[in-house]
Amino acid sequence: MTPDTQRHRLHDVWLQLPFLAWLVVLWMLLWNQFTLLSFVSGLVVAVFVTRVFRLPTIELSGRVNLWYGALFLAQFLLAVVRGAIAVSIQVFDFRHQPGAAIIAVPLKYADDLIMTHVSVTSSLIPGSLVVETDRDRRVLYLHIIGVRTRADADAQREGVLRWEERIVRALGSPAQYRALKADERAGGGR
Repeated sequence: MTPDTQRHRLHDVWLQLPFLAWLVVLWMLLWNQFTLLSFVSGLVVAVFVTRVFRLPTIELSGRVNLWYGALFLAQFLLAVVRGAIAVSIQVFDFRHQPGAAIIAVPLKYADDLIMTHVSVTSSLIPGSLVVETDRDRRVLYLHIIGVRTRADADAQREGVLRWEERIVRALGSPAQYRALKADERAGGGR
């Protein structure tokens, strides 16, 4: 094994440590045991899972803004409640059928991690569901209910792009955050 190969593997292991730790914690929570045996068995399972189901290494940005993270969480919880109420009203309004559409949302700042966060956030808010992602072009396709006009679809698209901006503010890399700030200064922010 060459020194470069060994260095690359060590770098991959270092990047995977947070995910490995999360899998061990998840294992311990699953069994509701915080013992040495559950830690060791969780570690064995986590190493097995990460080696057998090999995924590409995702580098974390290393940047977490607690203020924007708390703000994101509050806005997300409010959106979930608002979405649940809106869906309930649409379901029980027997006079009108709720319209539905599939919309494409091209993300502006997304890498794999931000795209995943935006996808999960959009799917957890009632009334929308990510049905397809185009990783190469950074496009999300969402099924949306409560859409009757093109303006409704555009408003939903803008909503997803605002979630992307909120996530970049909270978790984005420094380069993504600088690009967002530059767009805001240029008047391109939403």
